[in-house]
Amino acid sequence: MSAQTDTRPPPPPAPLTKSNDADRLRIVPVRRTGQWAAAVVALALLALALNSVIRNEAFQWDVVGDYFTTTAVLRGLGLTLWLTALVMVLGFALGTLLAVLRLSGNRVLQAVSWGYVWLFRSTPILVQLLFWFNIGALYPQILGVRTVNLLGPVTVAVIGLTLHEAAYAAEVVRGGILSVERGQIEAAQSLGLGPWRRLRRIVLPQAMRSIVPPAGNMLIGTLKGTSIVSIIAVQDLLYSVQLVYHRTYQVIPLLLVATIWYAVVTSLLSIGQHYIERHYARGTAGAR
Repeated sequence: MSAQTDTRPPPPPAPLTKSNDADRLRIVPVRRTGQWAAAVVALALLALALNSVIRNEAFQWDVVGDYFTTTAVLRGLGLTLWLTALVMVLGFALGTLLAVLRLSGNRVLQAVSWGYVWLFRSTPILVQLLFWFNIGALYPQILGVRTVNLLGPVTVAVIGLTLHEAAYAAEVVRGGILSVERGQIEAAQSLGLGPWRRLRRIVLPQAMRSIVPPAGNMLIGTLKGTSIVSIIAVQDLLYSVQLVYHRTYQVIPLLLVATIWYAVVTSLLSIGQHYIERHYARGTAGAR
């Protein structure tokens, strides 16, 4: 006789009980011993560093507190903030123009924009400031006005920093414009919008998503970079504390005053940058 095939479905598995459920489904967490050890070592080193800074009498924290809000220091801080804001506004205005020229269909304008960016990115900012500070050696008079009287230290600082920042701002803006999808521009063209209106209404609002992060970094870099104007006797924050420690010989605490102020302002700018980035990143996967 041939054996008949059993077509009955298999019996259902036995239900898990509390006793064998833990044995069969126990999840063993991954041991991260190395990470925890590294974290402990890092915290220990940080604690030692903070303890040495706080308890080291050579830092003279009492002197730091005495000079932190003095009139000379606050006046220098105000000039630093004013110079940073003015240079960023003028630099990005000129940089936007250079970016538009670079993206235009005119080969001459493209070459002029490229040459400007190449020149000012290839020359150290200190050399540029010293060049503008000594411009009177090349042009003693401009339109009948002596350049020595026309270009004071603050004016030289504004011109030198603005021309330098514009070269980098041009590349930032150009990269942001190129990040906008070509279809958006073609749609604007089909609606009959002119070039400048397309740039202002369609391209730049979308490009800001790519422009804001590097622009924020440039702002912070410009804030710190303004300290270089002390070389031409502009009384910014650094030059103001230098005037004090040249008189009192308390170099370390006065440098700490400048360092703390730079850190405070930079932190505030970083917070503002975070919220601006989040505003322009709305509707994207990276928005937080």
